[in-house]
Amino acid sequence: MANIIPPKYVRQVLVTLQGRGYPAFLVGGCVRDMVLGVQPHDWDICTAALPEQILELFPGSRLTGGEQGTVTVRIHSHFVEVTPFRAESRYTDHRHPDLVQFVADLTADLSRRDFTINAMALSPDGIVSDPFGGAADLRRGVIRCVGEPERRFEEDALRMLRALRFSAKLGFSIDLFTMEAIREKAPLCAHLAAERVRDELEKILMSPAPETALEAVSLGLLDSFLHRRPPENVPEGLGELPRRELERWTGFAWLLEHYGCVASAESFLQTMRLDGRTVQLGAAAAGLMNEPLPEDAAGWKRCLRRCGIEASLCAARCADGFWQTGHAKELKSVLKSGECFSLRQLAVTGNDLIALGLQGRAVGEMLDFLLEYVIEYPENNRRELLLSLAAGTEE
Repeated sequence: MANIIPPKYVRQVLVTLQGRGYPAFLVGGCVRDMVLGVQPHDWDICTAALPEQILELFPGSRLTGGEQGTVTVRIHSHFVEVTPFRAESRYTDHRHPDLVQFVADLTADLSRRDFTINAMALSPDGIVSDPFGGAADLRRGVIRCVGEPERRFEEDALRMLRALRFSAKLGFSIDLFTMEAIREKAPLCAHLAAERVRDELEKILMSPAPETALEAVSLGLLDSFLHRRPPENVPEGLGELPRRELERWTGFAWLLEHYGCVASAESFLQTMRLDGRTVQLGAAAAGLMNEPLPEDAAGWKRCLRRCGIEASLCAARCADGFWQTGHAKELKSVLKSGECFSLRQLAVTGNDLIALGLQGRAVGEMLDFLLEYVIEYPENNRRELLLSLAAGTEE
């Protein structure tokens, strides 16, 4: 475990529970990361103590897990989630258990978890409980369900996307039987809320293997959001995009639009319940990618005028990732030049034109004319020259 030691506040929670006679263990992702030699970001604890007993032991803590019994314990300025050992049964909505029972057995608690690599526990004295072979699967680089994979996915359909997410994040393969169960149970993903699908997809897109998102599509995990699946052998390129949410979502949505899987990139981003800014910029950038991108500075300035800096940069970066075009460098050169591409940068304003006697629509039309003129001749963005053009006195 590369000598990774839990923080003092985490050890304090474990020792307090143990000292009162309640077995307590680190569990789940933090143990997986420790076995991999990676410093965990979050620390989760499971224990034989019931929620009311945890609340009594740690003043200032609060129940945050509803029926699951999770208690968020506060130690100074730090927070640790502590959950009683539990068993679950009946998953009518293929997402949440209908019945949760608190149990006294650690193995029973671990047996309900999704994958073997997440079904390990670590005692305060450093002993790993690994009843399902998670450590061996970590060494082999395999994602494998605890128990019967079909049952695990029937319980919680989101686990199928989680399997792909862990595969993409860790560079692991998915166990043969687990993968076959994903193919069989993929239609259950229709029960999932778009927000939960979005969160898993985003983690996949931001992983070292974002093309795994297209694997999720080909397996049918996103069928309820698509018109149809793309053809086989879709060219890879998502991994060449900057590891930024906007570019990765835009590139993915554009690919789905390009292959007729969705009506438009914009509609898909909206369906995924992404924030308004990502939808707006992603839709604009995808629209630019459907057109021949500019080949000269004037063309990029018109693009900037129409779509703005962020959407134009996103489109250029995506084009570079998919087609190795060098557009981002060209666009950055235009931006660095400081040349005018918007009315805000124009050396004259609407008030200047009104002072010349222009009125109503004529003001806007003249501003558009002057801006187009300056885009073609950037060195002429000078107040007196533009005013003379507007007045019709320029010789």
